[in-house]
Order: sequence, then C-alpha cells, then structure tokens
Amino acid sequence: MAIRDNFSQADLERWFDANHVDEVECLVPDLTGVARGKILPRTRFTQDRGMRLAESVLGMTVTGEAPESAEYAEIISDNDVDMELLADPSTACMVPWVPEPARTAQIIHDCYFADGRLVDFAPRSILRRVRQLYAEKGLAPVVAPELEFYLIAQNTDPDFPLTSPVGRSGRAETSRQHYSIDAVNEFDPLFEDIYKWCEIMGLEVDTLIHEMGAGQMEVNFLHGDPLDLADRVFYFKRTLREAALRHKMYATFMAKPMSNEPGSAMHIHQSVVDRETGRNIFSHADGSPTEAFRHYIGGLQKYMPAAMAFFAPYVNSYRRLVRHSGAPINIRWGRDNRTVGIRVPRSSPEGRRVENRVIGADANPYVATAVTLACGYLGMTQKIEPTEESCGSAYSSQRELPRSLSDALQNLSASPELAAVLGQRFVTVYRLVKELEYDEFMKVISSWEREHLLLHV
Repeated sequence: MAIRDNFSQADLERWFDANHVDEVECLVPDLTGVARGKILPRTRFTQDRGMRLAESVLGMTVTGEAPESAEYAEIISDNDVDMELLADPSTACMVPWVPEPARTAQIIHDCYFADGRLVDFAPRSILRRVRQLYAEKGLAPVVAPELEFYLIAQNTDPDFPLTSPVGRSGRAETSRQHYSIDAVNEFDPLFEDIYKWCEIMGLEVDTLIHEMGAGQMEVNFLHGDPLDLADRVFYFKRTLREAALRHKMYATFMAKPMSNEPGSAMHIHQSVVDRETGRNIFSHADGSPTEAFRHYIGGLQKYMPAAMAFFAPYVNSYRRLVRHSGAPINIRWGRDNRTVGIRVPRSSPEGRRVENRVIGADANPYVATAVTLACGYLGMTQKIEPTEESCGSAYSSQRELPRSLSDALQNLSASPELAAVLGQRFVTVYRLVKELEYDEFMKVISSWEREHLLLHV
C-alpha cells in the first residue's frame, strides 16, 4: 500500500499495522524542496496530533540563512513562532531504503497557523490555492512532469569539476548517448533499486530514458492531479538520491552541473478538464482547439518572464538556458517543436495539452506547478491571445527570458497580477529569500575570475 486518495486516519492505522510500522518521518517540503520535519515512534503519531515546527523553516535560503528586514518580519515573526503540522494520510508510504528490521513510514504534512488557517507561504499551500481557483470555476488542472537528472561520480571537493560515474562496464561515459538503451543498462543495478523502491512507495513512474548529456537521464510520470504529482516528484527526488548513494554515486537535479553538458529540466505537461464532465476544455467536440487553449498559451507567454524566479530559482539555473542545448531562450509556442518554451505535443483532441519547457529540474515541484498553472489561469481569465505559432527553429530568435536571477526578481516585483493569484505574502517571502541567496553568491570569487583576471587585468 502507498499513496492513495481519501485515506482516513482509521485507514492509516490499519496501514501502519499491516506494514508493521514502528517509526514515522513527518515531512514538510520547504522553499527549496528539501524535506524538513521530525521523526517519531509510531506509538506517538496521530494524524491530528498537532505536531509543531518553527515557521522560519519555510523562509530560509538554500544555505539555511533568513532575511533580516522589517518586510520579512511582518510575515515571518522574529519570535520564531511555531506552525501546527497536520498529516495528509493520502501521502503515506514506506521508506524503502531503511534497512530491516526497522519499518519506517513517511508522510507529508500541511502547515497551519495556530488559528487553523493554512500557512500561506508554504509551498504545498500555494499549489492548493491555485488548484482551488480552478475548482471555483468548475475546472480541474491535469499535469504530467518529466524530470531530468544527472548521475555523478562521488566528489567531496566542491571546487573540483564533476564527472560521470563508472558504469557496470568499468568505464564512465565521455560522450552523449541520447536515447541509448545500452547507456541506461550501464546503471541497471541502480535503476532496479529505483523501480523497486518506487513500486513500494506507489510513485507510478512511467518511462525512463537516457537524455542528451553524459550520465543524464529522464523519468516521466503519469498524468494526474497537480498536488498528487508534486508529492510524487518530491518523493522521487529523495528516493533517487538515496539509491544513488547506495551505489556509490550522486544523483543531482542541479540545473547545470557540468559546463560542457546540457542542463536538466522539469518539463510539465498541463491541460484542464471540466470537473463535471471530465472533458478536456482545450478541444471542441469536433477536435479543434478552443479559445481556452489559445488563452492558456497566451497567459504562459505573458507571465513566464515574471515567473522565472520560480522556474529558475538559483544563480546556476540560468546557465542552462542557452541556445542549441535542448533548453529554450524564448516564450514562443509551437506544435511538436522542442526549440520553443511552450510546446504543444502531437496528441488526440482528448489529450491536447501544453508543455512548459522552461522549468528547471532544480525548481520546487509544488511552486513550479502552481506558478505555471497560475500563468495559464490568468491567460484564460484575462483572455490573452498568444502570438503566431513558431514553425521553425526558435533557437535563432531573440532572448525573451531573463538572463540572471537578479533580472528575474526585478520582473517578479513588477507583476502584481501574478502576486495576486499566488498570494502577496508568499511572493514577498520568496523574493526576499532569493535576493539574500543572490547576495550570498555575489560574495564568492569563482575560479574563472581567478584564472582570467588575476594576472591579466
């Protein structure tokens, strides 16, 4: 048994008994997508126990620092007050990498204020908020993520360039093996563990392929409810890292881990259905595209430049977005065209969907999913018309996306419409955290600067 809908407290207790659970990991995804929380004995766990965690864990940089400003303190108190954590039983699954005889379960929790309100700057809350906006219009968004990652040889020195790991042949990849089955087979023992663990957890992983880069892979997820899929991506990242460590290598979702290899993305396919009929609102009965389809694309085009700080959340993220590397530099759209930022795959009318190719693998799955759905929502509610379809290669087009995190944060500050949909308090916390991260990065002197500037300027 694993992730399931409508899983009650009584169901959870029976599930604990059936799986002989003696320990529970209570998890909260933070802004970076890292699992925060507490571990406790099963005998001390109940769904509505009201376990507490400091709300500051949701407003930290990737290095664990917090902004110091009056603007930040108005939202996250200097007193470091507690949130109430309540389990979502539908996310209960086993932790398959814990060695026997221990039997450990993991459950994702939602965050609440003391007065019972959802914490409005928690990543899971943001996705719930956007999903509810669709529900109020009788609609339900459907998503299917495609997540790229690199397998990396273990390396404890952050100043040393990363390399591909050694496969079962005893050799490491030194060239690109796009879609190579044999290259995937090099790591069969690792992927056997991953598939086995994902089955235990109920993650429903679809296909696995070798991507463009040396040691770069991609896993696809079946389509479904946005919150459920974000939970699955959150769990999968954790699972993959653990499996890689067991096999003496690293797995990384860093957007651009190696300078001469393509970056890693999290492409999100998205469509919208009528909640009553289940009909895809992107297609008419005769199979032709609807106004909602056009307007959804128009919303992505208008608001993605302002949303880039969510889709490309770190200074490293922008190194991925370069021409002729499988990553877009634009907000063009096109049918079956991988050079654009917004791709419409070939499909039946019932499967008509839009693929956002801008999002990096380093993005928080809850935040990125919420924001791309928010852009489409704004397009439909504001009836934004898209540009003409891009029919050729868009790599030669002008850049239409920010070149840096600093530029992206400026764009975000200039978009009150996006902030209104996501919640101004969340956008403020996110912006302040990312500004602090950028300031921290700017204090670091890179090897490029030492090599080319030290004795030449």
